[in-house]
Amino acid sequence: MRLITLLVVVAAATVAILHFTFPTAAAVGCPSCYGFFHIADGIYVESTMPSDRGMAAKATVEAARARVRTFYGDLQSRPRVLLCVTDTCYRPLGGGSRGVTLLDHALILSPRGADTAIAAHELAHVELHKRIALWATLLRSIPQWFDDGLAVVVSDDPRYLAPGPNRCRVEPGGDLPNSRAAWIETTETTGLYARAACKVSHWLDTHGGSAGLLRLVASGTYQDLAPGTRP
Repeated sequence: MRLITLLVVVAAATVAILHFTFPTAAAVGCPSCYGFFHIADGIYVESTMPSDRGMAAKATVEAARARVRTFYGDLQSRPRVLLCVTDTCYRPLGGGSRGVTLLDHALILSPRGADTAIAAHELAHVELHKRIALWATLLRSIPQWFDDGLAVVVSDDPRYLAPGPNRCRVEPGGDLPNSRAAWIETTETTGLYARAACKVSHWLDTHGGSAGLLRLVASGTYQDLAPGTRP
């Protein structure tokens, strides 16, 4: 009995610490603690979301999963997906973005992120991180321009990709950021996502598409992606 009580106390303390230091991780660990309701297959929605919007959100996530599965052939990741319907829900968890991922474990979508392309973009990040494994993810072994450019290609986002065989809306041009910090500092007004998507699209064309990417992941060697880009 004392052991059970101790475990409960430790669990409660852990949730409390995460709440104040890493609220995103805390919400993923205990969705109901943050007002999320489980609707199906790892999908959680804010409890205030009307049932019809909840079903629409579920369909959006399933369509997004299908896009990622089509590219990779299968899905190795099964992240929790949390969808917010209000900014009050999302702001402390994801800030001003449309969506945020937590390694290969989860993604949280904002009220502006309940869109197939955006959900597929975040799921594409999660799938890549699952396949390269935790250590490579933590070390940022994949340059950020490739990670985000690939997510655009996998999600088939029409904001940054043109229809037809040549998907580039703009050519990559000069340097693209390798690091997450440098990527965040560069605003979308530079066409960064479209440029990165174009560069990744060219890479896929010359390396055999998704099969080439899977060979790259299997090799665990990503240095050749970095030359010519800034940190």
